[in-house]
Amino acid sequence: MMSTQFDKATTFKALHQGPGVFLIANVWDAGTARLLTGLGYPALATSSGASAATLGRRDGQVAREEALAQARAIVQATNLPVSADLEKGFGDDPGTVAETIRLAAQAGLVGGSIEDYTGNADRPLFEISDAVARVAAAVEAARALPFPFTLTARAENFLRGNTDLDDTIRRLQAFEQAGADVLFAPGLPTLEAVRAVCAALTKPVNFMVGIRGKSFTVPELEAVGVRRISLATSLYRAAMTGLVEAAKEAQEQGTFNFLDRGLTSSELYDLMGG
Repeated sequence: MMSTQFDKATTFKALHQGPGVFLIANVWDAGTARLLTGLGYPALATSSGASAATLGRRDGQVAREEALAQARAIVQATNLPVSADLEKGFGDDPGTVAETIRLAAQAGLVGGSIEDYTGNADRPLFEISDAVARVAAAVEAARALPFPFTLTARAENFLRGNTDLDDTIRRLQAFEQAGADVLFAPGLPTLEAVRAVCAALTKPVNFMVGIRGKSFTVPELEAVGVRRISLATSLYRAAMTGLVEAAKEAQEQGTFNFLDRGLTSSELYDLMGG
């Protein structure tokens, strides 16, 4: 049983040192945190998209205080390390990003990601110098904490219309030089692109599962150099798919066969440890 934030942080950092790849499950509330803990995952993360959806909103429409409140509930529900999707740090300037890291630590988190997406459709990505300054500010705030906070830096090119792999690698290399602990380029289209990213960096690389046709097997990702695999909104969407299918069956067919496919309450509670 990991009892302190320092213990969780140390364990989380060690997971990135191998020797193999590990899966980090993205959860969206205390119940799913307990469920995925019961299934034996070694670490958990939040998903900004799933967290927003639980509030009936789109990704990017959750305030920092709301996101950290959700993260705090997840941290309190599990003894596992928890990292957070901190989007762009909930602000444009480096000072706000640094404050977000400090507040994330106060919420009990032991890691978090900062992305270079602006949220502005007319200018979706920060200029590389600004993006690096924001990562550097996050790194400085993380290093000042009394435990090893794992900072992930995200290059959002492939999700935001820029499919220039060379530019993506340049951004990730700059983030690595700024001190990021983990590098992440969501939406890479092929295993060859993933391999190129991993080969260009010395720090651990995270791969995001969740896009049709752009999600590969664990052995494939491990073979090209990935160290961490996150599940993004995929578990949330899988859960909502089950909900929609069950609701439609009851409404349209008048049957309840979904009951035979689902967990019983006892099975669910047993997995949650309650």
